[in-house]
Amino acid sequence: MPSSTRKGVPKDPELADLFFKDDPEDVFCDLHEIGHGSFGAVYFARNSYSNEVVAIKKMSYNGKQTTEKWQDIIKEVKFLGQLRHPNTIEYKGCYLKDNTAWLVMEYCLGSASDLLEVHKKPLQEMEIAAITHGALLGLAYLHSHNMIHRDVKAGNILLTELGQVKLADFGSASIASPANSFVGTPYWMAPEVILAMDEGQYEGKVDIWSLGITCIELAERKPPLFNMNAMSALYHIAQNDSPTLQSNEWSDPFRSFVDYCLLKIPQDRPSSGELLRHDFVRRERSPRILIDLIQRTKDAVRELDNLQYRKMKKILYQEKHNGPMGESQEEEEDSEAASCKMNSLGSNHSIPSTSVSTGSQSSSVNSMQEVLDDSCSDMTMMHPQDYSSTLDSSPHTKKDHQYNWDDGIHRDHRPELRPASSDKSSQAQNYKNQGRFATIKSASLVTKQIHEHEQESELREQMSGYKRMRRQHQKQLIALENKLKAEMDEHRLKLQKEVETQANNAYIELEKLAKRHAVQTEKEMKTALADEKKFQQQIVAQQKKELTTFLDNQKKQYKLCKEKIKEEMNEDHSTPKKEKQERLSKHKENMQHSQAEEEAHLLAQQRVFYDRNCRAFKRKVMSKRHDLEQEQIREELNKKKTQKEMEHAMLIRHDESTQELEQRQLKTLQKLRMDLIRLQHQTELENQIEYNNRRERELHRKHVLELRQQPKNLKALELQIKKQFQDTCKVQTKQYKALRHHQMEVTPKAEHKTVLKALKDEQTRKLAILAEQYEQSINEMMASQALRLDEAQEAECQALRQQLQQEMELLNAYQSKIKMQTEAQHEREQQKLEQKVSLRRAHLEQKIEEELVSLQKERTDRIKHLLDRQEREIDSFDIESIRLGFGNLGTLDFPKDDYR
Repeated sequence: MPSSTRKGVPKDPELADLFFKDDPEDVFCDLHEIGHGSFGAVYFARNSYSNEVVAIKKMSYNGKQTTEKWQDIIKEVKFLGQLRHPNTIEYKGCYLKDNTAWLVMEYCLGSASDLLEVHKKPLQEMEIAAITHGALLGLAYLHSHNMIHRDVKAGNILLTELGQVKLADFGSASIASPANSFVGTPYWMAPEVILAMDEGQYEGKVDIWSLGITCIELAERKPPLFNMNAMSALYHIAQNDSPTLQSNEWSDPFRSFVDYCLLKIPQDRPSSGELLRHDFVRRERSPRILIDLIQRTKDAVRELDNLQYRKMKKILYQEKHNGPMGESQEEEEDSEAASCKMNSLGSNHSIPSTSVSTGSQSSSVNSMQEVLDDSCSDMTMMHPQDYSSTLDSSPHTKKDHQYNWDDGIHRDHRPELRPASSDKSSQAQNYKNQGRFATIKSASLVTKQIHEHEQESELREQMSGYKRMRRQHQKQLIALENKLKAEMDEHRLKLQKEVETQANNAYIELEKLAKRHAVQTEKEMKTALADEKKFQQQIVAQQKKELTTFLDNQKKQYKLCKEKIKEEMNEDHSTPKKEKQERLSKHKENMQHSQAEEEAHLLAQQRVFYDRNCRAFKRKVMSKRHDLEQEQIREELNKKKTQKEMEHAMLIRHDESTQELEQRQLKTLQKLRMDLIRLQHQTELENQIEYNNRRERELHRKHVLELRQQPKNLKALELQIKKQFQDTCKVQTKQYKALRHHQMEVTPKAEHKTVLKALKDEQTRKLAILAEQYEQSINEMMASQALRLDEAQEAECQALRQQLQQEMELLNAYQSKIKMQTEAQHEREQQKLEQKVSLRRAHLEQKIEEELVSLQKERTDRIKHLLDRQEREIDSFDIESIRLGFGNLGTLDFPKDDYR
């Protein structure tokens, strides 16, 4: 809501830029109200600085639905500010004052509906083609920018002085496509708009449907179903076939164009660009066809206004000089007015009207009171005034404009007041001097529209309430959908966090396992090194012991051999001592050499034994390390498998919880939808009952008024019969006098008295018979008139009951269809959800299966890779051992205390 130091100016800088800061009462002058609706009023005005004539729509955002009204104003101002096309109304700016928005737009002569109302005949086909072509250009522009008009009809198609067609009334328009709001005028509304809340969104092709209905309106002076209640028309449009042109006199291209526009399925319906290539709008026609039509309409309006002016001036003159006019004078004046009116409406039209249309929704005579004041003050004035005003609204007040279809009749009304003159150049000069332009709407039509607009406030309020209810239901559905979406997003985020937590925990566990394995491997390596060192020390100690024992044995053997040689030498006395010494030394050297060789051989054997056993020990250590690696990798793979199984169980649990939430949300949404549909149907039924009661009350009031007026009618008939009786009496009196004169001449004088008495008795008898006939005629006339009135009223009541019964049956059929469609939609949604859940579960199971297969493959590959690597290590070690001459070390055994 805007509020600032100057009341009505918004604080938000972005919104403030949408409005002029000037005081509109200083900028515009000569304001005359020319239209009114629930949104406010439309005025003709003149710019005080540029002298430009404009139309101003005042919209208050006080009272009920203040915020909603303000948002509607902001939306319309933004929408109008984006329009830049010759076939859309030119927006000139918006002002704020006293919680009222002043929307300023260009001034146009009037609407296509005004043409129908003035001429009381359909338009020519070429004229319809020209108007349709201009409207299509505007729609193509809107649709190319993803905008939707949503209220296309003759009343919202304006005409300029130069015959240019302009789309107006963007209060119902949507700035985005697709949309799903229930807006527009019922008789022109596309089926998908009526069913928007039930069946989803719609796009710009709803304007194509409305354009097709507008073509029928221009061709037949009213849209289809116009004699039906607006609510009933909605139900009819939603479930029955598309309407067509009724007359066979229209051309095939025109029929094809209308049928093309009114295809029931939106996807089959052409776009505005495709329709611009249709033969109906591409046919060659005079470039002045609309200018000529406007000129004929202006002339007819001038004649009608002048006729009303002359009639009013005569009434005022009679009242001033002779008192009120008598009944005969009024009848004579009415017949003269009707004659003048019919003469002034001569226009070249091809198809006669087959229906009666009422006026536009809201307008007013801009200066009627001024003219009447001038007429009273100056009765010598010779040139009558033309009272003119214009507004862009439909001629069908009865149904179209009696409702505020989008909480406000957003229309551009273009007024004017100008003097009549036969000299066109002087007229143009007057227009220029006064800053006012021509119009195609008569003053009497404007007055009629105001009166009808005031009379239909109940129906407008009913439809406005119905629209507000539909919009509120839509908001509730959208709010619930957003809430459920947020709940689902939160649920999925929670599940995602749980998956991430599980994955992090699994990663941490694997990291701990890897560290434990690394510590275990390092410990085993240290133990193996220690065992190897101990094993080597054991071998070395054992070999040292063996060497010591061997050396001791050699010493003993050497000593024994030495003593034995000495004994032999001592026993041999023949050998010289020196020779004995040499022999002893030689034996000693041989023995020492032999012992040295034996010692070297032992050392070599010990060395081979040491190397062989050390290498065999290394092989055993390697085998043990391989066993440890196999144990560790199996433990790691088992851990991964366990984690993956836990993850899969969690995913299945998540899928089941998601499925449960989806089912619960779908049931909640469907329950709300059914509740809203029940409420909507209840409201529709209440509205229909209220409408039926109102129609019955109106008919009852009409019948009561007829009964009250019946004595006056009977009195007139009685006077007529009385006059006839008087004439008969006069004739009989003349005949009696003639007969009496004749009888007096032919009858002797003595019999005159008897003859006169007989004649007098005869005359009395005949008068008595005539009086009896008179009384009988009066009674028969009264009985006949009463019977006729009763029969007529009964026929009207019966016709009304049948019509209301048909409308009620239509409503019941529509509601049954909506209920069936909703149930079918719910069933489709349930099936779709089940398919979605089944497909998601199948994908999940497939994913689990693939991950298990992948995990098994990883297990097999890693174990195989490890075994292959270990086998290569063993083979390489054995080959190296064979190369070193150790042979097969795999069968070498070690004492248990040598190798743990």
